[in-house]
Amino acid sequence: MTVQTERPPSGPTAVPPRTGEGPGKPPAAGRIGALAPYLLMLPAVVATLVFLGWPLINNGILSFQNLNMRQLIQHLTEWNGIDNYRDVLTGSDFWRVTGRSIVFMAVNVVLIMILGTLVGLLLARLGKRMRVALLVGLVLAWAMPVVASTTVYQWLFAQRFGVVNWVLVQLGFDGMADYNWMGTQFSTFFVVTLLIVWQSIPFVAINLYAATTTIPKELYEAASLDGANAWKSFTSVTMPFLRPFLYATTFLEIIWVFKAFVQVYTINQGGPDRLTEILPVYAYIEGIGNQHYGMGSAIAMLTIVLMLILTAYYLRIVLKQEEDGR
Repeated sequence: MTVQTERPPSGPTAVPPRTGEGPGKPPAAGRIGALAPYLLMLPAVVATLVFLGWPLINNGILSFQNLNMRQLIQHLTEWNGIDNYRDVLTGSDFWRVTGRSIVFMAVNVVLIMILGTLVGLLLARLGKRMRVALLVGLVLAWAMPVVASTTVYQWLFAQRFGVVNWVLVQLGFDGMADYNWMGTQFSTFFVVTLLIVWQSIPFVAINLYAATTTIPKELYEAASLDGANAWKSFTSVTMPFLRPFLYATTFLEIIWVFKAFVQVYTINQGGPDRLTEILPVYAYIEGIGNQHYGMGSAIAMLTIVLMLILTAYYLRIVLKQEEDGR
């Protein structure tokens, strides 16, 4: 008697899927890997919300209150709506200080970017020893605390026994003996601008020097074979690589100079006669100095809005130029 049986299929045996891992569903390791960037960002986000977001919310709440020393002592909360903003925006002082702040920021950023770029390009052309020496000097200037460097500049430009006045007298400028550099608006801004530019050049120079190290040397060799001179090589090879770094660095310098409170206030407290106040100093003097805390908070919020508008306008120009360059 012959028994006929079916032969098993010759193809590979299908393995049933594991529990929880059906078709189209990524494994657990893949899901954890997808969440890893967000988990790494979580501590920074939490720290930003705690140390920046919460004070900003409190400042916004105070800007809608009539908060002076009496209310502060008696723990009173007097809401006055938008009165603080209306008083600030309808007054001439705020707009005068705003215009002064924008001009001050523009002058400083232009000087910082020009001088910092030149120093960065110089670092790329120097020999190893001179480059290291210059980098050490830049890092030391950059690492110096702001208050300490501002105090040094106060000593340098002191009316009596100041180094700058002494050097000018030795050079034959006898009228500069006992000259008060903090006596006029222009001379005070000159000292502050010199200080801020000196503090900012190291960041720009080191950033631009690091950018030059990413440029392939083969491009310069190809440009030289095509007969390009030094200026042509700079405009056709160096600048296209440096442009993104210049955009990012300029953006950071705009923010840093616009909120340069420490330098301006420490040099002369916004004087003489409040003629060198910029918006952060103006907000501090009105809020803390004159004890109009609600008014100072309103000025601070308007300063933030104005800075956001300026940076948004700058980013719009940058993005438009990038689109036109494509």
